[in-house]
Amino acid sequence: DYFPFMEQSNPLFSKIIRASIIMLIAWGLYNLSSGSSLLFMKINDRFNMEIDQILIPFFSKAIRFIIVAISISIIAQVFEYDVNGFIAGLGLGGLAFALAAKDAIGNLFGGIIIITEKPFTIGEWIKTPSVEGTVEDISFRSTRVRTFAQAVVTVPNAILANESITNWSKMGKRQITFKLGVTYDTPRMKLQRTIHRIEEMLMSNEDIHPDTIFVKFDEYNDSSLDIFLYFFTKTTVWEEYLTVKEEINFAIMEILEEEGVSVAFPSRTLYVETQGESAGRVAESI
Repeated sequence: DYFPFMEQSNPLFSKIIRASIIMLIAWGLYNLSSGSSLLFMKINDRFNMEIDQILIPFFSKAIRFIIVAISISIIAQVFEYDVNGFIAGLGLGGLAFALAAKDAIGNLFGGIIIITEKPFTIGEWIKTPSVEGTVEDISFRSTRVRTFAQAVVTVPNAILANESITNWSKMGKRQITFKLGVTYDTPRMKLQRTIHRIEEMLMSNEDIHPDTIFVKFDEYNDSSLDIFLYFFTKTTVWEEYLTVKEEINFAIMEILEEEGVSVAFPSRTLYVETQGESAGRVAESI
């Protein structure tokens, strides 16, 4: 006999045994779904995401709630309680709650989209119509972004998930493009040699990406002959990018000095022609 002091033919005994087994199984699943359990640790190692500390606790709480709800429902059925009305009531209550808290639920689903799709992660530089800066924190309600003015902007996830997001931290290389205007009195041979030397300097620079380098005589501007420059740095780090850009500017300046080519600036030339002592005419050229 399992329980000598209790009549085993009693239906209540069988129900208690079945309910106890269900509770033990539910307790085991409840512990397994802990955010610090071995299961979630393996999931964390598998995906290796910086925002797992947000995602895993949410899934853990959701799974635990489902386990408890299902366990209570099954145990109630074991003791022959009708749980259909209770479940229907939960459904209606959930609908009413969803209608009353639709903004909060929108932010919740926006946070899930951001966390699962990963358009950005913590520490990355993003730009949206709402904000530009470095992501400091992502929660299921909002995302905190520190702007370059060191202010912290909190953007609701429902808004952020529906905006176009530029992730500058995902750049594989960083663009530099500008026009260099030289004076109109620059001889053609000097201009060609200057362009060729600038192109060679960029191609031999280890910090410049070799795939896309353009140095071309582009157009006749109002007061200058314009050279178009278009190339990329290998680094995407802002400070390193500025350092490379500065070095390139100094190198171009050195080439211009060696070739005797002057940088043009907006100018106006006045031609004065006198006829007699009192008459005069001024012609203006831009």
